[in-house]
Formats: sequence, C-alpha cells, structure tokens
Amino acid sequence: MYQDNGYRVTPPGLPATCRQPVGSASVNAMTTDARVIIIGGGIMGVSLLYHLALEGWDDCLLLEKGELASGSTWHAAGQITHSTSSYGLAWMTRYGTHKYAELEAETGPSVSWHQPGSLRLAVRDDEMDWLRYTVSVGRGVGNRMEVIGPERIAELHPFCNLDGVLGALHTPDDGHVDPAGAVLAFAEGARQRGAAIRRNTRVTGTVALPDGRWRVDTETGSYVCDQVVNAAGAYARQVAAWAGPAVDLPVIPMTHQYFVTEEVPAFAELKEELPVLREDTHVSGYIRMERRAGLIGIYEKAEPRSVWETGTPWEADHHLFPPEYDRVAPWLEAAFVRVPVLADVGIVKEVHGAITHPPDGNMLLGPAPGLTRYWYCTGVQVGISWGPGATRQLATWMVRGAPTINLRAFDPSRFGEFATPDYNRTKAHEDYLLRHEVPFPDLDRPAGRPHKTSSLYGRMAQRGAVFEEIFGWERPRWFAPAGQEPLHHHSFRRARWFAPVAGEVMTVRERVGVTDLTAFSKFEVTGADAAAFLDRLTPGRLPEVGRIGLMYMLTEHGMVEAEFTASRLARDRFYLVGAAVGEQRFLDWMRSHVLDGREGRELGPEGPERVGISNRSSDLGVLAVAGPRSRQVLQPLTDADLSNAGGGWLSARSMDIAGARCLALRLSFTGELGWELHMAMEDLPAVFDTVARSGASHGMGVFGSQALNSMRMEKAYRVSSDMTQEVTAYEARLMRFVDPAKRNYIGYESLVASLERPRWKLALLDVDATEADPLGGEVVLMADRRVGVVTTTGYGHATGRSLAWAYVDPGLDVPGTDLEVMVLGTPTRSRVLDGPVWDPDAVRPRR
Repeated sequence: MYQDNGYRVTPPGLPATCRQPVGSASVNAMTTDARVIIIGGGIMGVSLLYHLALEGWDDCLLLEKGELASGSTWHAAGQITHSTSSYGLAWMTRYGTHKYAELEAETGPSVSWHQPGSLRLAVRDDEMDWLRYTVSVGRGVGNRMEVIGPERIAELHPFCNLDGVLGALHTPDDGHVDPAGAVLAFAEGARQRGAAIRRNTRVTGTVALPDGRWRVDTETGSYVCDQVVNAAGAYARQVAAWAGPAVDLPVIPMTHQYFVTEEVPAFAELKEELPVLREDTHVSGYIRMERRAGLIGIYEKAEPRSVWETGTPWEADHHLFPPEYDRVAPWLEAAFVRVPVLADVGIVKEVHGAITHPPDGNMLLGPAPGLTRYWYCTGVQVGISWGPGATRQLATWMVRGAPTINLRAFDPSRFGEFATPDYNRTKAHEDYLLRHEVPFPDLDRPAGRPHKTSSLYGRMAQRGAVFEEIFGWERPRWFAPAGQEPLHHHSFRRARWFAPVAGEVMTVRERVGVTDLTAFSKFEVTGADAAAFLDRLTPGRLPEVGRIGLMYMLTEHGMVEAEFTASRLARDRFYLVGAAVGEQRFLDWMRSHVLDGREGRELGPEGPERVGISNRSSDLGVLAVAGPRSRQVLQPLTDADLSNAGGGWLSARSMDIAGARCLALRLSFTGELGWELHMAMEDLPAVFDTVARSGASHGMGVFGSQALNSMRMEKAYRVSSDMTQEVTAYEARLMRFVDPAKRNYIGYESLVASLERPRWKLALLDVDATEADPLGGEVVLMADRRVGVVTTTGYGHATGRSLAWAYVDPGLDVPGTDLEVMVLGTPTRSRVLDGPVWDPDAVRPRR
C-alpha cells in the first residue's frame, strides 16, 4: 500500500522482532541446526538470506548444491526496469534499484551497477495507454517515469529508428547488474551479519518432524530447522515434491535467448551508455549496450520451448542450449530494423538458458499451501529485477509476521488441484508468449481452458457468456447481446462490453437477474466446538441459528486474513462462503488454528477441539437471483414462505425447488432483494431451467461479474482486494463488524493499537472520469503530493458514477475531501464520499 518514501520496509506498529523458539543454538555454534534453511543459491535464495540477516535473524543457513549464482541466475541479462503496471512489482523494482546502487559499497564485491535508464516504445494507441497507466501506478511508490514523444526519444537514443513510434515510457533509474556479482555481494552481506552458506551441498530430501520443525537431508549430512524456504529455481518442483506426495509446484522451465554482437563502431564515441530499449509489438524484447557492443533479447511470439518438464538434471548447474535462430529470426530482424547500427556487425555470443514460468507469470512468494513452516520463494521470471524487493518483503513477513505491501498476487495458494502438469505446461507456454504483450486489465488468458466448470457452463455459453478464469473456474464476466460475438475486448478505456454490462445492471436494478456464482469457495464447519472455534477466529458476533452474518478473520497483527458470509445452520454447524481465489488459503488458515496439540499447537481447555472443516467448493453449485421482482420469480417454485414474515433479510433456510434441496440465503451482493441458492452441483441445471421459465414473464436476464462489480461499488461493498494482509480491520473500515465487548479473538491487541496510529484509511472516491476509469493501483494525489493508492474500482451504471476504493493518509478520508486520482497519466478530480451512492439506507434488499 502507499508508503511515504516509496520503499519503507518496517510496518508501523509491528514489533522489531518476532522471534520464534529455536530448537538449538545458531548455525555458527552448531552447524546441524538453524532457524531457517534456504534451499537454493541463486539471486532469490541469497537475497532472502541477506534480508533475513538484515532483520536480525543471523542463525539462518543456505544450502546450494553447486556454486552460488548457478542455475538460471548466472545466464540472466541482469536488467531491472520500473516499467511495470503492478503496484507490488513497482515497489519491488524501486527497492531493487536503490539496493543495487548501494550494495557494492555496503558489502564489498562488485555488482557492476549501470544506470542508463530505459525507453519502452509504443507503436499502437493501446500501448500508449499502457504507458500512461504505468505512470499512474509507478508514481504511487515514487518511481521516476514519464511518457515522452519521438523528439525526446531521439535525444536520448540517437540510434533508434523512430518509424511508427508514437512515444515511449522513459524510466531514468533503470539499470543492469552483473548477476553473479550481485549474488556474491548479497552473500557477503549475509555472512557479515552472521548467516551461513554451504556450497556444494546437495539437498536430497526434506522431512516434516512431529514438533513442526523440518529435517533437511543432504549428501553430507542432515540439518534440523524451524522453517524451510524453497528457493531452488529450476529445481523447485523437485524440491517441493519431497515435502509430500501431493505437492506439485506449478512451475515450468522455458528457454529464452539473447545475443551479444561485435563491438559497434558507432558506440565508440559515446560518453554515456544508451538507455535500454524495449519494443513489444515488433521486437518482442529488449536492446541495450553491452560495453561497446549490442545485446538483444527476444521473447518470440510463436513456438515457445519448455524443457525439463519431468525434472531438471542435477548436473545442469551451468547448462545452456544451442542457439535456435530460426525460432527468433523475425523478431531479431525487427531489432536490427529498430536499431540499424546493429545490423552491420556480427553476433559473437548466444545465450540460450532456462527460466521458470508459473501459469500466470507471477512468482510464488509466501507460505506453501497445505504445509507448515514451509515457504516458497521461486517461480520468478526476472529474478534480478524482482528478487531484492520480493525477498525484502518475504523476510519482513517471516520475521515480523506480515509484509508491508499486498502480496496476494504472488500467493502460492492461488493454484489448486486444477493446476495439473498439463495445465501448468500449457499456461507456462502462454505466459511466455505474453511476456511482451500489453498487460490489459483483466487480460484473458484462454490457453488450456475450460478447465474447471460448473454444471451451468453450457447454458451460460448459450446465452452469450464471455468467461473469465478464477481459481480454475470458468465464471461469466459479461454477456454479449444477440448478434454480437462473445469475445473479450481488451482496453484501458471503456470498451465494447461497457453498454452490455450497463444493460445487465439495469436489468437487475429494475427487474430481476440471474447468474452463476458457483466459483465461490464454500466450507462447512461442524462439531461440538465449532462455535467456540469460530468465535476465537473472528472479532464479530456469530450469527444465531437460521441467520447470516459477515465474518472477518484477522491475523495476530489485526490485519484481514479472510472474509466470509457465515450462515449458522444449527448450533454446531456453520456454512462459510468466501472469495474463489482464497479457497486453499482459507482452508489452511482455519485448519492451522484448530487446537489439537499437533505441530506445537496448544490444546483446548478440554483437550483437542472437536471441529470438522469440510471443503464444499467443488460439489456445491450456486445460483443467484436478484432484483425487485426476484420474490415474484421464486415464490411460485417453492412451498417455503419467501415473505419477510417467513424469513427476512439475512436469513438462511432450506427449501425445495424443481425437486432439488437448496440452501436459500436471503442476501445479494448487488444490494437488491435477492437470494443465493446453494445446492448439489448436479441439481443446478434443473433449478436454473425452472427459474428461467418462471422469470421469463418478469423480464429476467442474465448478468456477469462485471455487472456485479458495478453494483457492489455503488453499494460501497468491499472485496478481498480492499482488505488484505497489510491493512487492519480499522483501516479497512470494518469496525461495525467488531464486537467491542470481545477480547479473546486473534488480533485483538494489534487491532486496538491500530486505532491510535492508523497508517491509512479506506475511502470511497467519486472520480470525474469520462472515457477511461481508474483500474486499480493508481496513485492518489493532493496538491501534487502522493497521499494514497487505489485498490478496486468500478463504474456505477445505475448512478453514472466512476467509483474507486482507495487507501489514503489519515485525515483525508473525511467525506467531501477533494483529491485527485491519476487516470491514464492524467490527474483527475475526485472527492471522498460519505457512503453508498445507491440505496444508502439499504431499503431495497429488505423489501
């Protein structure tokens, strides 16, 4: 989230150290034990060791089977750029450039830091919009960047052919390092602070011990540690498999080529190094100086190559593949056209090495799903660029209990059982092809789909659904009208889906709509101690039997870990519904807090807690019916009384529809009168057909997630991206869901402390947008000063308002405060609202 200096790493209010008990003395005193063992000596592992030592954890050990910087690190081009549209990556690259610039003086070994800056060229209008959006995000962490025109490009890079170039993103603080030198510098810094490194020590296995610690076996002996970090790069999948037979890390090595030319005579007289060029449409790669020569890296847009899919050879420490010019020829030729002086010299060096790719391109950074005290720090495509910042955050998380920025995009638990080897391979190939494509908001990645569908998938497709993938599920995003092909339309501006989505919204607001919400994560918590268990995990009151409540689960630091719609079906039975992408994380969180004496957990007052936690996400389907006529549609289909007298707002009850037993929840994320119907997956089609027939006379239509998002923004409802691991319940404005009389829930003390020193506060903004709306991640300004960052957004079609949630400096969340949101590079007038812009008194859902 927004931070004053752009790269602050100490979360205010957290203790300076949160040391966990160690099984023995430090590695300096006893080399068979350590607080943390890191497996892998590339840029990610060594940088993490350094940052853990920087935090005061000097009793950590890194094991590397060969030499440091082997694997993927040694053959990297070593570049770091601020040209990223992700807030988290923008923070990481800013931290990395500062760290590389000071690392040599701090530790001794040379890192060969060069800072020539970069130019990302745009040859299409949508590329120009991307650059403007990147500025809107990057300024939020203080990154220097601007969009410039051809004349300025020519001044900075006189050898660049500007044919077709509309402009460029200039990032003057970009640079490049010697990868091996950077690793050695981090290693020396870690050693200077007491950490230990064992080279030529191949790990052969990891074993979870009964007390929660880990035994790490090597060819030369075994070590016991409190925590394990898998930073094994191309070997990470093999290393992860040792942790359990069900662990299959979703990473695939893909090969990438770059080429170094002979010395370029035209470069001989230069007094300064030329900025790095990146051109996506034609070159699909980067062009830079390498001393007085040229260096060209290509991410070809056809026939990507994966290797070592069943395991990386242990001897492949410094493995390179033969060059394959035919694969990259069109883009290499385009590079010579873009910088013609390179066409006059020969190529003297080819580097063709393997780099790991996760299915969606984001690294795996955080706790390993299903495991205890095991962390992933791997799956990184550009470790030199992202590594220092990523490991700074991971070290902060491990030591202090929380990172200082939202790392949910990198959460390893975002992949579930749907991430099969075939899926991982297909998506890694797709990700490689997208490396130099415009990262549009909500970019559709169609490869390998559909993979996970509800039983309504076919019916939704027949009605023109344009689907999005969420935790492997196909979920309707919007519906193409009759005569319009159901295809994604990508843009940073209001695209062809804008009018159809408006129609879906008004259908729900004025009549009634139906949609498939099966992708929700769904859990049952049962047992004699179920109520006591949940009461300890939430600061709010549990609902009464037959009632529904919003349930938040907090971390020990008072930060939001999970949000559920909680229905109490019996005294000892609860049904929880949460965000789809949180399924595995929610499950791990709840199971890890059952008091059962395992892995160091205490016991309850009467022994192990009698709690059962069942994941119902895949076997239950969900149909949502919402709108002022929803009761008229549903009442003829059931004997249950759907009036307020029979079961009012926020009630839960079972009923039969079309011969199927449904759990009917009287609520709707649209803010309208509505019900969610939860039932066995196989019953969903029959219930949908029956509802559709009943709704035909009432003007019922289908709606997707974009329409739902529009309506929830008008109602000022939050989603998981507004309530993350870096904000407290107070900062997220959730105190009305906190029982002031409760004391015995996780996070109580930290939440109380945050009342006195909030770092930021969540505010709903009305943005004076016209053709383009905020997208998330943009900087919030006041008098040209950075005061916040946007989280989630949506255009309110029923009210004609462009809306955004944002975290802003305390005191600026007061209704009526004038602010600016940078929309596609332009500061745009905004103001803080005092609540929902649609039905602020919540009359409509209670009808």
